[in-house]
Order: sequence, then structure tokens, then C-alpha cells
Amino acid sequence: MRLFAAVLPPEDVVRALDVEVGALRTLDGAGAMRWTERAGWHFTLAFYGEVEEDTVPELTARLGRAAARTEPFPLALSGGGQFGRGRALWTGAAGDVHTMRLLAERAEAAGRKAGVGMDEHRRYTAHLTVARSRDAVDVRPYLAALEDFRSRTWTVEELVLVRSHLPRSGVPGEQPRYEAVARRALGAAG
Repeated sequence: MRLFAAVLPPEDVVRALDVEVGALRTLDGAGAMRWTERAGWHFTLAFYGEVEEDTVPELTARLGRAAARTEPFPLALSGGGQFGRGRALWTGAAGDVHTMRLLAERAEAAGRKAGVGMDEHRRYTAHLTVARSRDAVDVRPYLAALEDFRSRTWTVEELVLVRSHLPRSGVPGEQPRYEAVARRALGAAG
């Protein structure tokens, strides 16, 4: 199964971002972007790829320990950015990004210790993808629109192991579906 560890924003924060993305979708050239569905909005902490089912209990246990060693922290959606010359448009994070980066490192280490083949390590950049494109896109108007965006601050209290179901229908624009496999509380209560 295809898995990743994530932080999921609360519903009211998702609604606020949905309003912002709705405005972005009215900008010139928005049709060139493939806009992600709000049901799938998340901050990926560590991507595990295809994981054997018999590895999931060990991975889940290790993620539980990583979560227990990380105290809850404040976070907000903030601003915007891009990767790959406009191939990915995202909103970023504000708040205790240091602790979020630490949680991402611990989630990555949990995968390695559970025997999951991880790609090379890259410095973690907290981002929530709102649109993608197969081709380079001039995202300057989108970045300008996102510049002043900031959601309310919430307290991140859990790490979520998520399963990604890739589209299989062949219908253009079909999005992956996401399913929470395990939730682990942050801090001593975890």
C-alpha cells in the first residue's frame, strides 16, 4: 500500500483555504493548473511509497513513538510558494515550523527503522499543495494573491499515517483518494 505521514489541518482552516483557492481559480491561466481537492489537503511529513502490509504495524508503532516524543505545536497556513518552475503551487506554514520539521525528521527516521526504503533525504519544506501542472507555469499572479493569506493558528495534536489510493479510472483530472490508516497523538499522551 502507498503510504505517507502527514499533518492534517482542521476543517475550518481547510474552508478558509478553499475560499482562497476559489479566488486563485478565477485568475488568468488557471485552467492550465490541476487544482487539488480540499479533501486531500495535507502537509506531508514523510513519503514512504509502496509499503508491504506486514510492515505497517512496525511503522505505526515507530510513528507512535516519534509522535510521543514531539509536543503539540501551533501552526497556520501562510503565504505561498512553488516548486519546479510552477509545476507545483502551494501554501506554506507559519508558527512552530521548527517542531514540524523535527516531526518530519522523526517520521522519516521511523520509516527507515521500520525497513521502508526511503528516497534520499532532503531538507523539509512545510507546504500544502493546492495545484499542479505538467508544464512550467508562470505562477507569479498566484503567489502575489497568496502573499497575504494566513489562516487562523491551530494546535497540531496528532500525526496521521495516510494511505493514498491512486486514480485508476483513466478519467482526466481524477484525484487520488486518501484514507487515514493510523492516528497518533503528539506529546506524552501519545
